[in-house]
Amino acid sequence: MLAKRIIPCLDVKDGRVVKGINFLGLRDAGDPVEQAATYSREGADEVVFLDITASFEHRKTMLDVVRRTAEEVFIPFTVGGGIRTLADIELILRKGADKVSLNTAAVKNPNIIRQGSRKFGNQCIVVAVDAKRRSQVTGHKSQVTQRNLKPETCNLKPGWEVYIYGGKQPTGIDVIEWVKRVEQLGAGEILLTSMDKDGTKSGYDLELTRAVSEAVRIPVIASGGAGTLEHLYEALSAGKADAVLAASIFHYGTYKIKHTKQYLKRKGLAMRL
Repeated sequence: MLAKRIIPCLDVKDGRVVKGINFLGLRDAGDPVEQAATYSREGADEVVFLDITASFEHRKTMLDVVRRTAEEVFIPFTVGGGIRTLADIELILRKGADKVSLNTAAVKNPNIIRQGSRKFGNQCIVVAVDAKRRSQVTGHKSQVTQRNLKPETCNLKPGWEVYIYGGKQPTGIDVIEWVKRVEQLGAGEILLTSMDKDGTKSGYDLELTRAVSEAVRIPVIASGGAGTLEHLYEALSAGKADAVLAASIFHYGTYKIKHTKQYLKRKGLAMRL
């Protein structure tokens, strides 16, 4: 049985770690380099660094922060935000990252997944999927028209829609169809975030997590909604996720990585202690 992974997430804006609710109302949570180093020492399995406004602001990832963070951590380190080309991927990896996370770029140019996987190995290519329940987004063709999307591309049955540009723009793409496609293109992993649950501390969207986990054979990282250790357990068991991403519960000291892993091991999950 493969060990489940605990992955703190560093959402970075203007050089600082931030955290909000439903991708809004961001508040400061510390220095990214210091936070990453602390999590590395505490026994996190990996760390994810997301430059959350790089794509929306049409700029590159903050490379200096990436370099300094990579120098301080000794666990796998994923970087996302503002990565658009193979040259961007190579630069991020050269700065010390082990993986890159693609979201907006993957939707705009799906071929970058295949190209990146072939050139750098699929273990380096993580596709991030920001998902929102469709019932909360669309329901009438008039709404589809208002968002300048072709009605035939929007399936109005219950499900989830893919968002890009840091959760600011809907795409009309069905999440389940999208994750199947990115797996075929060569993605090595999926970072799945529920926009509806993000920052709420009310628990992961287990229905979404399970649906995606059952749709693909590559690892799925559940993100969005962690508030208690039981929430992590639910995502890894009922949600069938391979790993859980969390931010607030670690950034603000609610739980420590070591205690989290001990709790999950007592619940019967395979963990690296």
